[in-house]
Amino acid sequence: MTRAPRPAPADAPWRWAAAGAVLGLVLVVVLAAPARWLAAATAQASGGRVLLAEPAGRVWAGSARLVLTGGEGSHDRAALPGRVQWRLSPGLGALAITVSADCCTPPDAPLRLRLSARWDGAALALADGLSHWPAAMLAGLGTPFNTIEPEGELNLATRGLGAQWQAGRLQLAGSATLTARQLSSRLSTLRPMGSYQVVLQGGSDIGVTLSTLEGRLQLSGSGHWVGTRLRFQGEARAAPGLQAQLANLLNILGRREGDRAILSFG
Repeated sequence: MTRAPRPAPADAPWRWAAAGAVLGLVLVVVLAAPARWLAAATAQASGGRVLLAEPAGRVWAGSARLVLTGGEGSHDRAALPGRVQWRLSPGLGALAITVSADCCTPPDAPLRLRLSARWDGAALALADGLSHWPAAMLAGLGTPFNTIEPEGELNLATRGLGAQWQAGRLQLAGSATLTARQLSSRLSTLRPMGSYQVVLQGGSDIGVTLSTLEGRLQLSGSGHWVGTRLRFQGEARAAPGLQAQLANLLNILGRREGDRAILSFG
């Protein structure tokens, strides 16, 4: 004999209404989350090295002053001129991020990133673009930049740049070129010392090359990633007749061997 379906409890509509109200409240809270929440998360994730000071707006669309520091307990810090604006646009399994800086990105060409979740990691893609940043910002990161106190302009160009983290391993595609123009340092009376270029090339063997475009301080070197660590070997040397003017800087850059300094890390 077929049993008649059991009637729904009388309070079932109220339960659905309550669940809908809770969900709506959660959405309102998330959408209206203040920018200071993102500032706190950024500081924690970076170990205090990247700060969003004086945040305004919301998590999804806000602005702040970008400050670089040497980390927790460090007295070194440098603020980017002007403010940085961002917009986060969540999608299905991905987050589109747009970032612009008053000082450093063209008004019609902000930085555009896409963060995607993967079953065993995450992927980050950066749209092709060109931005310009003050080298003096690096002093905020502490040693050795706080001693060198670089001045000049850093131009960053990216092409097809993307990174994936799978099972704790970094995979990189595309390339990024950082051009440092007219660099100078408080450790040398030579102003400027020169212009330099660092190229990051993705692929099966992620490589980095350092070269001198022009200048009285000669820099060169290359390296590659082993797991998540960069191993780099290079050298710095002064142009003939300028060793005395660059001696202090060479002593900071690396281990001295005659008239050159050995650049090595990783």
